[in-house]
Amino acid sequence: MSHPSLSVNQASWQLVKKLCDAPEEYGVAVKESELGATLIDAGVEAKGGFLAGRMITEICLGGYGRADIFNRRYDDLELLSILVYTDHPAIATLGSQFAGWRIKVGKYFAMGSGPARALAQKPHELYEKIGYKDEADLAVLVLETDKYPPNEAITYISEECNIPPEKLFLILVPTTTIAGSTQISGRVVETGIHKLEKLGLDPKRITHACGYAPIAPVHPKFAEAMGRTNDAILYTGVVHCIVSHTSDETMRSLVEKAPSSASESHGQPFIEIFKKANYDFYQIDPNLFAPAVLIVNNAETGSTFRGGEINLQIFKRSIGI
Repeated sequence: MSHPSLSVNQASWQLVKKLCDAPEEYGVAVKESELGATLIDAGVEAKGGFLAGRMITEICLGGYGRADIFNRRYDDLELLSILVYTDHPAIATLGSQFAGWRIKVGKYFAMGSGPARALAQKPHELYEKIGYKDEADLAVLVLETDKYPPNEAITYISEECNIPPEKLFLILVPTTTIAGSTQISGRVVETGIHKLEKLGLDPKRITHACGYAPIAPVHPKFAEAMGRTNDAILYTGVVHCIVSHTSDETMRSLVEKAPSSASESHGQPFIEIFKKANYDFYQIDPNLFAPAVLIVNNAETGSTFRGGEINLQIFKRSIGI
């Protein structure tokens, strides 16, 4: 079940330490909770920024992926974008980065992603599929939230990970900030791999992956920010995967079904879809959550398949241009 040589919590801890050692450089604030957990604020009260967003993306990938920020031209639009790449796609994306842990304690709610999930095995079925469990003595969790977690939430996370609170590192990043927008676009590869897994591909067959998406301009309202950050991936995100598979026919079929355009909800800004779902993320067609374009190279046959298309008009609408 486990890969003892690959520990997403230990590997990402090296990056967490950089944030803790140079908080001013990264625009973060490091605080200790009453229970002894380390809270790294990347936008709740602190200003955060691109550097923090890039670092949080790499932490979410469990230290087994890299992120670079660059400028890209999308037709007549110049947009700062994030490029993500990994040689451990299943563990880095599904085993760590995927926002698969809903933290709900009392009135507190946050989306949990990153390395600590591999200790708590959230969700368990996904870890069984990729055959991974981490066994580190510390836990790193990224919380998409605009509030500091109460003691009850810290206790819950600590117990689920079987790690004492003083060995728990929680990174807080609101969706409405630059760090939030950067790290959400940094999930573009994860959305592609998760979609392929949902369609039946064994994620362990994906040997390498990379992708990029624009970093959406920030919006102070949560629902609008949620819309823009999702649209960055759904309508302009591009993912490349190298897969080891014996059947080109299977790969061609998967690549046709994998992009976001395979969803009936595709074709309108995410905020409109979100409103129709009464702002409940989990009422939205899961088929929608995928990059705009997916390119798969089958390493066993040499064939390459491409599916989907970039829809810049919808992204422009989304960001108000």
